[in-house]
Amino acid sequence: MNVVGYLRLSTRDQSKSLEYQENIIRNYCENNGLNILEIFSDNGQDSYTFDRPDYLALEEFIRTHKGECQYLVVLDHDRFSRNLPKALLKIAELEKKYGVVVISTNERIGMNTADPDVFMKRAFDYLMANHELLNIRTRVRQGILNAKEHGRYLGKAPYGYRNVKSDRESYIKIDHFQAKVVRKIFRDYLLNIPLPVIHTNARDIGFHNHGKNALYNVLKNCTYAGLVKIPLQRDIPERYVKAIHAQIISEEDFWNVQQKLSKKQPRKSRLAADFPLRGVLSCHCGRYLTVAWSKGRSKYYLYYKCTGHHNLNISGDIIHRKFEAILKNIHFLPHQAHLINQLAKPLLKASRIAEQRIDMERSRKRRLIERKILQLEEKFINNLIEKPVYDRWNVKLRSELSELEEKLWESKRRKNSLQLEINSLLSDKSSLYRIYSSCNTEQKQELVSNLCYRNVIRLKVVF
Repeated sequence: MNVVGYLRLSTRDQSKSLEYQENIIRNYCENNGLNILEIFSDNGQDSYTFDRPDYLALEEFIRTHKGECQYLVVLDHDRFSRNLPKALLKIAELEKKYGVVVISTNERIGMNTADPDVFMKRAFDYLMANHELLNIRTRVRQGILNAKEHGRYLGKAPYGYRNVKSDRESYIKIDHFQAKVVRKIFRDYLLNIPLPVIHTNARDIGFHNHGKNALYNVLKNCTYAGLVKIPLQRDIPERYVKAIHAQIISEEDFWNVQQKLSKKQPRKSRLAADFPLRGVLSCHCGRYLTVAWSKGRSKYYLYYKCTGHHNLNISGDIIHRKFEAILKNIHFLPHQAHLINQLAKPLLKASRIAEQRIDMERSRKRRLIERKILQLEEKFINNLIEKPVYDRWNVKLRSELSELEEKLWESKRRKNSLQLEINSLLSDKSSLYRIYSSCNTEQKQELVSNLCYRNVIRLKVVF
């Protein structure tokens, strides 16, 4: 009779090595006159599931050689599985589909697996294996909890630290180069620097973590403040304990950052110039309408639709025309236009000051580039540089100079026309539509959101 052997070694239980299991299985097969077709082994795999690489390969082998194999031999049943219900179902499946009997080296060949006593013994074996697994998991959880309560950080060290192992214990130690990056991230966030800018600056000085949550993972990590987080357990609330590792930032800075992070961010929709009402237009059922393009015979058509009413689509062109008609009928009264004008003056002044500072920096850069162009020409005339080098740098510098001059001209035009535009938009006969039509997509959504929030208008579709 032919058999396949199966070995499994747990990461937690190393008492039965793979070599030991294989020797016992080979001796068992030799003593019982069994021919081993193949032996499969899983090293460090979970006993609670059959989703193990070599066990899956074993099943594929049995399926491919259906009828050629009569037994699957394991050292003990706990090597096969520690999940009572799954183990019994898998044993029945192998026997019914492939005619393969699962047997351990402490069972005799040819026993009747349909015998109630055999079934009861096997069920008891798997019950004890399942019980032992639960005990192992409980001990591990308790060990992790005890370590955390004593302030010990477990696992791979986060960015800013490195794992250190000694003869007696393992711990984390500050990586001083990475710690400087961590301190800068926390400091910049508390200074209200935008997250994309913080991420760019951090990457420039060695921050190698990627992904949209890379910064949040740093800012939310209490490890940097010399704390260890102990999660909620039954009736015991979540808590933090003082860690044995050194802190990179102060606890005060950490909690200030958490307070900033906990503030609710306003709901934002992705912007697109073709559907400015997305995220503010709702259905009578309360859901916000989504948008999509639908292909017609000759072009694409924009539709707003509700996820709760799958068969009803509303033309985007119709909704936009009706919405703009509403805005055309909303006019500012003279005193309202005057009030807005007065409120806009300090904002305009602040905007001009900021623009002037930017223009001063642009002018300084322009003078610097003009000086570099002059120096470049002198070097070329004196044969200090070759023509290809001169051409390359000349194109580069003049391109930068042209870009700066264009920005300076645009800034000057914008400053001269801004007040005229505001005066025109806030004229007595001005409608809200004139302001709306002059906005970009983001400004349109901001305007509509504020109008809806303050109940000036209500955008709801009734089918």
